[in-house]
This record gives sequence, structure tokens and C-alpha cells, in this order.
Amino acid sequence: MPSDPSAFWSLPATALQELLGAKPEGLTDAEAKARLKKFGSNLLREKKETAALLLFLAQFKSPIILLLVFAATLSIYLGEVASAIIILLIILISGTLGFWQERKAADAVSELLAMVQIKATVLRDGKAQDIPQEDVVPGDVIQLRAGDIIPGDSRILESKDLFVNEATLTGETYPAEKMAGVLPEDTGLAGRINCLFLGTSVVSGTATALVVHTGTESEFGKVSSQLKQREPETEFELGVRHFGYLLLEVTLVLVVSIFAVNVYLNRPIVESFLFSLALAVGLTPQLLPAIISINLAHGARKMASHKVIVKRLASIENFGSMNVLCCDKTGTLTEGKVVMHSALDMEGKTSKEVSLYAYLNAFFETGFSNPLDQAILHFGKVEIDPYKKLDEVPYDFIRKRLSIMVSRGEEHIIITKGALANVLEVCTLAQTSSGSGGVVDISVARDAIMQKFQELSAQGFRVLGLSTRKIEANVCLPRDEANMTFLGFLVFFDPPKKGIAATIKNLASLGVSLKVITGDNHLVAESIRKEVGLADGKILTGQDIRLSSDEALQRQVQEASVFAEVEPNQKERIILALRKNGNVVGYMGDGINDASALHAADVGISVESAVDVAKEAADIVLLETDLSVLSEGVIEGRKTFSNTMKYVFMATSANFGNMFSMALLSLFLPFLPLLPTQVLLTNLLTDFPEMTISSDSVDPELVAGPRRWSIRFIRNFMLVFGLLSSFFDFLTFGALLFLLHASVDQFRTGWFMESVVSASLVVLIIRTRRPFFRSTPSNLLSAVTLTVCVAAFLIPYTPLAELFGFTPLPIYFILVIIIIVAFYILLAEIAKRSFYRMVGR
Repeated sequence: MPSDPSAFWSLPATALQELLGAKPEGLTDAEAKARLKKFGSNLLREKKETAALLLFLAQFKSPIILLLVFAATLSIYLGEVASAIIILLIILISGTLGFWQERKAADAVSELLAMVQIKATVLRDGKAQDIPQEDVVPGDVIQLRAGDIIPGDSRILESKDLFVNEATLTGETYPAEKMAGVLPEDTGLAGRINCLFLGTSVVSGTATALVVHTGTESEFGKVSSQLKQREPETEFELGVRHFGYLLLEVTLVLVVSIFAVNVYLNRPIVESFLFSLALAVGLTPQLLPAIISINLAHGARKMASHKVIVKRLASIENFGSMNVLCCDKTGTLTEGKVVMHSALDMEGKTSKEVSLYAYLNAFFETGFSNPLDQAILHFGKVEIDPYKKLDEVPYDFIRKRLSIMVSRGEEHIIITKGALANVLEVCTLAQTSSGSGGVVDISVARDAIMQKFQELSAQGFRVLGLSTRKIEANVCLPRDEANMTFLGFLVFFDPPKKGIAATIKNLASLGVSLKVITGDNHLVAESIRKEVGLADGKILTGQDIRLSSDEALQRQVQEASVFAEVEPNQKERIILALRKNGNVVGYMGDGINDASALHAADVGISVESAVDVAKEAADIVLLETDLSVLSEGVIEGRKTFSNTMKYVFMATSANFGNMFSMALLSLFLPFLPLLPTQVLLTNLLTDFPEMTISSDSVDPELVAGPRRWSIRFIRNFMLVFGLLSSFFDFLTFGALLFLLHASVDQFRTGWFMESVVSASLVVLIIRTRRPFFRSTPSNLLSAVTLTVCVAAFLIPYTPLAELFGFTPLPIYFILVIIIIVAFYILLAEIAKRSFYRMVGR
């Protein structure tokens, strides 16, 4: 079959099917597999399934590491074989550790993403089945309904009242109407009303279509490959990048200066170069990307255990920083299992006629399935055999109505249900009493209808209107929703979830304020607000929002706890106004009209049962529509953030202080304080405790409220604890040189022991804001820290000592080092308490 049917919008459907080798009943499984192999997965970018070898090699791509490898190779050429081999071995071990951790993190993320795949409905072997969107191939026959993401550039075979949101492709705000047909070959993209395009979504109606292009061959694929857009950085990613820049700038200045001075002092150039590069390895946070990946992946796995699936790892930090959560009422605060309470006539009396027509409307509706229709169908079985469906005008968010045309004998009837105000606007008459046939002008009945509506709404009921009209035509169009007769009310009840008040209170205790955004009227919203114990606050209506400027809305949204009668396009305005006030905003939505708000929020949250377009837009997907699940996810997000920050604090305290001290001391000593191999070994050993941080426990106060990245805070931390570390380093240098009169090898051995042990033990101090003995680290962190400390003392007494240039130390050397380390730990604890008291965090 041709792989590129040109101008497919201008070909008759049968000719296009023949060209693609397609059939109305769809492809067979065997044909689909063959085409998937030929055309590849239906992806805009091929999955980055990084081969193990490439991931391993990526561990050594740092310019500093490459320079170190080059210098070590040069050393071999100059006869320093043993030192060079040791350097290369240490680099290899460090890279292998990073590879193993990153590989494990990547596998975990792949497993999680597989749980929330977007599916497409295709005909295979004549039967409709849901398959992953990436498996859709040219020639597939797809079935679409409201909420679906279109899985490939397609030609419509048949459709019913189909409207598609093409804003991502054409920039057009309003949905485009689509229908089957043949168009001229020179028709522009926006005019191809018989085509559907990958990445756009169905707003209303249904369709069957033939897929022509997928992946990068689609219109969207061509555009995206040209733009190569990256997702915007989160606040966390930006902070990490700025932190990396801060350390790299300091490192470059320090290392270049040290190398230049050592050369000026006529020290061996290669050894000075290796020493400078080894210092650079110790100073730069080369483990930061791996540590972040490990922490985020570990956090994602923990969140998955609480039924929270993370699609974008970087969103975990924003999730933890979130202080405002916006959500709908239905299914979040309430059970989401809507129950029909009653079918009433205009006067509020139970009406069998209203019940019958409501049942007919819900039974014959074929668009997007919704809980209100299910509630009507479960309200009571109605005899509908005399009725036959003729036509349908699907629900949309502009009309807010759904109309079904049925026939009974020779009589044709349009039945319309929807939001009461939108039903009333197409009515000219109202039926006054069921069965009597009495009708009055709508202007006479309107006040009584609205009074009954307000009474029901104030009791927490959701109320729809129902109207009918007899017509002679065989088809029903939106314009036929006119001159109708109002029949009565459909009354629904969605009870609050058990324990929702406690859940809201728990979120508030975590520093997350809940704001409800609902399309229900303000009376229903006020009733549910009181029932679930939502914080007192102003109620803003859609009308209030419409009349407010952006500046005024920015002030009003902070005070409001409920937004009622909200139109879909107003949700994004609310989110943006909240963000402009400095809030980190989460938005939880599952509907067709939630996609823009999900994109606008700092954290887009959806649920597994959501429509495709909402799941695709979300950063995080809940496997249960439950706020208690979400609060557990917030806690895990904050734990992940806290553990990532622990590594940052470690890199900016003892590690940085040690390397800084060594660099300065090298200017005044007649020998290098540590050999390049010893510097790298120090760096490798102190990396081990840091690699276990993702499993560390987190104190309750660190997850009690939202926390945000602050470079200023990190800079202050680095100054205080880096200088403290340097002070004790110089104290060690002084003790070794002037008190113990150490030889060169003894000096290096003693300093190596003190450096490794102090850097490892201080991890236990700075990992908590409490006194260290009142916060228990994870078993793994404790075990690894203890192992590293023991190894630092034992290595000089093993065969490894000769390889690294160490020498056994007398026992009194060891005692002096232990005393210095003990004083360092004590002062670090005191400094920590003073620092947090000073900064008030």
C-alpha cells in the first residue's frame, strides 16, 4: 500500500480505503502488526529507550571527567602507571554506581507510565477494541466520541454532530464542525472539514474515521518536529540548574587559580593538573542529576503505592509545594454516584410524564456517557417500546442542552434536557399540571419555576430542566430547540463522601487550601460547602468573574473558597489569577473542558477514569477519585523534595568545605595535601551515604507545609556550614603539622581519615532540623555511613594503603582525629540550631 496518500481529503472514501488497503470492518490483527512494524509506533518522538551501553557511557560525559581521563592517560605515557590506573578505576566505579541507580529509576518510571496509557477505540477483525494510542496504524478504522484524543490524521467516514477542538494545530479558539464528504484538492488545512488531525480532541458528537497518517507523518508531527518544543521548566528544575551554575562558577575560579599557582611554584605540571581536576570532581555536584533521578523515581514509586501515578517526574516538587488545590464538586467532595431524587412538574409534584420523557432522552443519548443519564435510567424502568429514535443534537458547553427526537406512531417529539436557564431560554410555554394539558406563557410561569428551583437548590439538589416540542420534520437541528414547552424538573442528589470533612481538614493541616470550582448554581455550591466543612469564604459566580478585570479577579480569588456557575473558559482565568498571587496551584479535573485549566496549573491532576484529553494534559493521575489519596501523594512529594535538598546541603557543607580547604592549603604547603588518587577516593567514599538519601526517613515537620526552592537559603547554608567545615579542616592540618609533627604520608593519611569521617557523619546532622539524636535516619543510610567511616580508618592498614600512598598511623594520631571530628559534630549541631533560628525556617 502507498505510505503517503496525497490530498486524502479530496478522494472518495471508497478510493481512499482501496489505496490504504483498508476495509470498513477494520484491519485484522495480523495486518495491524505488519503495519506497526513498517510505519513504527504512533509517536511524535520515538521513545527514548536508552540502551544500557549508552546510559553507562553517559555517566562519563562530564567535561571534567573527560579531562581527568585524558590526564590519567597522559600519566601512563609519562610513566605514572599505578596512579593513573587507580584514577581510572575510581572513575569507573563511580560511573557504574550512577548507571545502576539511573537504570533502576528509569525502569520504575516506565512501569508507572504504562499504568495510565491513552487508549484509542479501533475496529480489529470487525470488533471494537481499545488499544494503546501508540499502536494505531494507517488503515485503522477508529471510533470517536466526546473527550477522545484523535490518534492520527484521519478521514471521516461518518459522523453525527461532530465538533473538534483544533486549537493546538490551527490556533482557532472555537470548536470546528466536522462532517463526511469530498473536498477540492487545494483546500487549506483549516478548511478540511472532512479530516481529523492527530493531537486534536472531540468536544461533542460521534464519528467513525479512517486513519491515514500517524506519528511524525501527521500534520502535528511535522509541526512538532520543526519546533522541537521542550516542556517549560518547573520551579524545582530551574532551582537545580541555578544551583549547578553557582557551584560550577566557584569551582572554575578556584581550580584554575590553584593550578596556576602550583605551576608558578614549580610543582610537577601533570601532578598539579591531576590535583586540580580531582578537586573539581569533588567540588562539582556531578552526582546531582543521578541523585535527583533516584529521589524522584523513588518518590514516584512510593506515590504509586498510594494510588498516585506521576507522569512527569519534575512535577513531584510542585506537588509538594502546592498550597492551593482547585477541584470540582462532583466525585471529589461527593460520592460521584449521582442518584435521581425525583421527577417533578412545574408545581413541584411528582410527574410520570416528566419521568418518561427524561428516560427517553437518557436512553437514546449516544454522546459522552455521564452520571446524570445513568441516574435517570436507574430511577425506574419505563415502557419505551412505542418510541423510536429519529435524531439527536448532542450536549455541548455552549448550549448546555441535549436533545433527542423520537417518534410515536406519526407523532415526532423533540425532548430537551439541560441546565434550567438554558432550557427556559428555548421555551415559550410551560405545562402547569401533569396530565391536564394546561399550559401558560413562559413569562407568566418563570417566577414560580425559579422559586421552586431555588428551593430545591438550597437543599443541595442539582436540578435540570426538561422541555418538549412536537415537530413534523424527520431530523433535529440545534435551531429546532425553540418554541418548546417546559415540562418540569429533574432532581438529583450526590451525597458528600464519607470522611470528606476530615480529609479537607487534613489538607488544611498540610497547608493546602481547597477551592471548589463548579458549574452548579451558587445555592447548591453553598449547601455542599456547609455539608463538607469547607472553610468560610466568599462565593464567586461565573457572572462575577465575567464582569471582573484580571487585576480585580486576582484580589477576589484569594478570598473565595467556592466558584459557582463557572463556565469552562473561566477555569483557566481563576487558576492564572491564583498563580499571580504567588500560590503554587494544583487543579484536579477529569472532563473535556478541563484541559486548559490542567495546563495552566502548576500541577495538573486527573483520574484514571477521566476522558483522554484530561489525562493527557495532567502531570499526575490518581487511580481513585479521592482527596485522601491526594493528601498522601502531597506528603510523598514533600518527602521527595526534602531528601533531594539533603543532598544539596551535603554538597554545600562538608564536601565543599573539605575541597575548598585543601585547595587553599595547597598554596602554602611544600607538597600537595592529598594526591589526586586520594582526592578521588575521598570523593567516592563520601558519595556512598549520599546515594542512600532517597530511602531516608523525613521528619513530620518537614512535610507539614509547602516548601519551595530558594537559592538564597542554599547560599547562606553553604557559607555557614562550608566555613565551619573549613575551620575544622585547618584545625586538623594544624594538629597534624605542629602537634603531631606528621610526615608527608602521615599528613595525607590523617587528613584523608578526618575528611571522609567528618563528611560522612555530618550527613546525620544536616539531614534533620531536630537534634540529630531525636531523628532516626533510615537503616540503609546508617549502615552505609558506619561502613564508610570504618573503611576510612581501616584502608591505611590494608594492602590498598601502598596503592594510594597511605601509611599506618600511631594510635594517638587516631585519637586526635576522633576528638577533632567529635568537636566538629558538636559544633555543627549547635550551628544548625542557630542557623535555623536565625533564618526562621
